[in-house]
Amino acid sequence: MAATTGIPTAPPATASGVTAEQSRVIWLLLTAAFVAILNETTMNVAIPFLIRDLGITAVAAQWLTTAFMLTMAVVIPITGFLLQRFTTRQVFIAAMTLFSAGTLVAFLAPGFELLVVARVIQASGTAIMLPLLMTTIMTIVPPQQRGRMMGRVSIVMALAPAIGPTMSGLVLQSLGWHWIFGIVLPIALVALFVGARWIHNLGETRKAPIDILSVILSAFGFGGLVFGLSQIGGGHGGGEDAAAAQSASTVTLVASLVVGVVGLTLFVLRQLRLQKGGTALLDLRVFRSLNFSLSVTQLGVMSLAFFGTITLLPLYLQTVLEKTPLETGLAVLPGSLAMGLAGPVIGRLYDRFGTQVLLVPGAVITSGTLWFYSTVGTDTSFVLLIVAQTVLSIGLALSFTPLFTASLGSVAPQFYSYGSAVVGTVQQVAGAAGIALLVTVMASVSASNGGGLEADAAGARMAFMIAAIVSLPLIVGAFLIRKPADQIEGVPLAH
Repeated sequence: MAATTGIPTAPPATASGVTAEQSRVIWLLLTAAFVAILNETTMNVAIPFLIRDLGITAVAAQWLTTAFMLTMAVVIPITGFLLQRFTTRQVFIAAMTLFSAGTLVAFLAPGFELLVVARVIQASGTAIMLPLLMTTIMTIVPPQQRGRMMGRVSIVMALAPAIGPTMSGLVLQSLGWHWIFGIVLPIALVALFVGARWIHNLGETRKAPIDILSVILSAFGFGGLVFGLSQIGGGHGGGEDAAAAQSASTVTLVASLVVGVVGLTLFVLRQLRLQKGGTALLDLRVFRSLNFSLSVTQLGVMSLAFFGTITLLPLYLQTVLEKTPLETGLAVLPGSLAMGLAGPVIGRLYDRFGTQVLLVPGAVITSGTLWFYSTVGTDTSFVLLIVAQTVLSIGLALSFTPLFTASLGSVAPQFYSYGSAVVGTVQQVAGAAGIALLVTVMASVSASNGGGLEADAAGARMAFMIAAIVSLPLIVGAFLIRKPADQIEGVPLAH
């Protein structure tokens, strides 16, 4: 009899969805995810402050977020192997130890370079935690309850975006940027110690091998693409060396993208070869489900536009509208709270009606709001921006819960860990690409217009317009994705 993975496969779920033991595991994983997301959203508000405090450029500063997401994109494919090879408790402890260590390094970091290293360490832990959470939920929650569970998950997941930017604003104005990490550190340590005590070795493991060449290829593939995107506009500037800088930036851009495309191609080919023997680092048979492929594509497009926008908006608020970090944090608070409060309702609607009743209005709202952002200027109403951000958050809430649930529900149970890894990888790579692209476009347009408030506003408008254009396919995709139980006959689950 084949051994199972380290994901809990315990007692049948009760009428409420999960057993008491299973519920405790889920809540512990949610707590850990909360800490990770809290850490990530605090940086969005802190970036403009760090640009001034550390004397770095906007393009350099965005690597504090991009390096975090890029590391996640490189590490997440490995989680398919980790969830097969190690127990839930072992994976949890490893993830939270890495995250806590990275947070400590960031708290003690004297400058920009070590801070980037700390973000990479943090991301290594976060990358393991999120697929573990999603795979555990898909394994122990029955299909008819998954939408509701994802809705409840969204409450907890929305608290971090709600608290993070506001907390960051308060800390930046009173204690300094180091204490953003100093406040997160004890929460992370408590989650680590409680989880180590309460999470037991549920299920068995199998001796799944890890293919080092696949890890190297994925790093070159994803890293090359995102680094290439970060070079857009990197050569702009004044002075007699501007032409040489532009030429060097173009060479770096092209070379990085070529390395990325070649690396990803070789990575995919190697996985197709290894999965025949069951030894792939990331089993791509999950893409045999058309519904999974469509859902992941939709999630990738949305993540590119979303992560780029939530990084660009604080930059715009502080550089163009000259708002304080605290005001910037308060601007995104209503939207995050709205997303959390809508979670349970959206989960119940998904379980009852499926995807289209949520995805179609979600896509229209998201795209419409991004088009509004493409009109912002130096005199745009701050209150109107708060309203727009709240509306955008509702559109995203209508989209993310059904996309996560429909995508992972479309693959066979033995592929949940790989499906979670694919979903996480696509989300993080697309998000990192969105951040790199939009921030560098804003910097490029601003530099070409001579700098200043009007030039920064023009850069923000162009970047937001790119996000809006990217969002248009979401409306088409919303009509194509189905609830797994409603899949077209003849399109089987991956197996």
